[in-house]
Amino acid sequence: MDTVAYLIMVPMVYAAVAVFLIGCVVRLARVLAAPKVPHTLRVFPVRRAAPLLALYDTFALPTVRRHQPLLWVCLMLFHLAFLLLILGHLDLFPGIHLMPADSPHMLGWGAIGAVLTAAVLYFLVRRFGSPYREISVPSDYLLLILLFLVFLTGDTISWGNSWNEAGFVITKQDFGRYLASLADFSFANPRDLLYGSHYVVVVLHVLFANLFLLFFPFSKVMHTFFALPLNRLRRG
Repeated sequence: MDTVAYLIMVPMVYAAVAVFLIGCVVRLARVLAAPKVPHTLRVFPVRRAAPLLALYDTFALPTVRRHQPLLWVCLMLFHLAFLLLILGHLDLFPGIHLMPADSPHMLGWGAIGAVLTAAVLYFLVRRFGSPYREISVPSDYLLLILLFLVFLTGDTISWGNSWNEAGFVITKQDFGRYLASLADFSFANPRDLLYGSHYVVVVLHVLFANLFLLFFPFSKVMHTFFALPLNRLRRG
């Protein structure tokens, strides 16, 4: 089991990041290299504020808010929490102190992960109802299940640290040493850096995160790269 955990926590991480980066670049290159669609006659007046309106459409999602308010709330919470989650994981690296350097807590004290878990669970349950069930494909469910498992295991790590009688058995500083070993390509055994009874949950968290990165370039989430350009075209 130690060998399997090491393969997940070290070599698989490098492989997942490489597939993620190369896959995204290849997908974007294919789109950019595709034959251009001939321009049609302009039917709407030119708007000087089109770039700002495109930004508004991309990040405020006004159409969703108008037609599906509950979905809009969940989407806004998800995107905001996901941004904070990225900042929270960057804070794990030594030398970056969004939280006090000696604090065992991650940014948000676990609330960010709880919001993400609830939002993704809503997105997943929503897919089983009509009319969304009829237009969904297996990859939609797989993507949401992977995200749910990533967030749930992350929550478990946070809650396990918070509720354990011994306190923070795996601290933010411990995770920082693990990430630093990955960044330095030292290939150190994470078990020597991450002590604690719920190490297996950390392994599962990294496993699901790896699977998500491997799947990302081949999923519909690639739309994130095109949302702003498409809204810019739509706004003229």
